[in-house]
Amino acid sequence: MRAQTPQTLTARASRTDGAEARSRLLYAALALFANKGFAKTSTREIAAAAGANIAAISYYFGDKAGLYAATFTEPIGGDPRELVSRFSAPGLPLEAALRIFMVGYLDALKQGEVARQCMRLHMRELIEPTSQWKTELERDVQAPHEALAGVLCHHLGMAEVDDDIHRLTFSVTGLAIQLFVVQDVIDVLRPSLLESPLQIDTWADRLTRYALALVESERLRRDPPDAQPTKRAPSPSAKRAPSTRKTSQ
Repeated sequence: MRAQTPQTLTARASRTDGAEARSRLLYAALALFANKGFAKTSTREIAAAAGANIAAISYYFGDKAGLYAATFTEPIGGDPRELVSRFSAPGLPLEAALRIFMVGYLDALKQGEVARQCMRLHMRELIEPTSQWKTELERDVQAPHEALAGVLCHHLGMAEVDDDIHRLTFSVTGLAIQLFVVQDVIDVLRPSLLESPLQIDTWADRLTRYALALVESERLRRDPPDAQPTKRAPSPSAKRAPSTRKTSQ
């Protein structure tokens, strides 16, 4: 085993300290950007909250915009493109595809307050859009939506995506999104529903089933079962017509 020199130990400690400093800046920026927005948050304020030198922002992220962009992707981890490739894999049964989608989407909720801050950050970007909005729309919204619409279109036997497929897609994704939006409400009305990773997994299972019901409803709307002819019961008020046949004498 190679002996560790003082230089090696110093370099390793430096890398560790650097990673910690970068992480402190990232999470301090996330909290401030989520609460105040990009324009009203200064780099000096972020550095003070992180207990770091203001020059560290340039060193680790390039500039304020680079740090802002990092807060959208790094805190909750995961690459939307990787999730898209998984739930849209060819030959995947519909239930499996929807389960992968729900589990992958809701996993971020297990990070608690960080997930809340990320949701607030996205909502603030909607209200006060910056140049980051176009990137978020294409990567985090448009790409998953189009992929899921394609999956639903395939399983409904449609040749192309139409308006109702888009409606169905928005409805399915809305099942997952609403959990992020109403976290504070759930905390008041039924806090146990989000109190543990197991509860998040239960949500993923239930939402998968709800999504399957939505798809089945759309399938029946497009291809209703053949209506069975029904026999009308004779009207109680109907009178038998008098017979004209003569009786034999």
